Amino acid sequence: MRRAERELAAETARVGVAKSDWFPKFSLTGDAGMESVSFQKWFEPSSLFWSIGPTLQWRALDFGRVRAEVNAQKAVQQAALAAYESTVLASLQETENALVAYAQEQNRRGALAEQLAEDRRSLAMARDLQAEGRVNFLDVLDAERSLYQSEDQLAASDETVSLELIALYKALGGGWETVGDRPLP
Repeated sequence: MRRAERELAAETARVGVAKSDWFPKFSLTGDAGMESVSFQKWFEPSSLFWSIGPTLQWRALDFGRVRAEVNAQKAVQQAALAAYESTVLASLQETENALVAYAQEQNRRGALAEQLAEDRRSLAMARDLQAEGRVNFLDVLDAERSLYQSEDQLAASDETVSLELIALYKALGGGWETVGDRPLP
């Protein structure tokens, strides 16, 4: 996004450069040196010369061409503006998608954590009932299997939450800082 903004700024500056051809350009030039027919007289004051004079440049007869160049540069600037707007919209869409994905995975992780707590209570209840002889051991094994599946799903969701958070940071433009990048107190 920064690159697109800088390209737009450069194209806008080029419009100003193209418009500058409508105005005359003044300059002052000068020349100094030494000139002599013989080497012995080279450093004498009579061998020194200098000249100074103004210069005027103006494309007065080319105003049609200058206008066309300005219009062409404005068209390039408009294309850069469209590219910048497209980049901004794409960045906003990426950020919104990352926020939604992160929020959805957080909600899913919360539901999985509640399911895990329920599975732990079910396993404890199944063990108590099996100890009393009211259910067989297969019910305890089934409760353990459900608990382990819930733990696996929660662990996978933790990983996904971390990945979605990284995607969100990336969409927002970074935000990472290493120890060497921090200013000293």
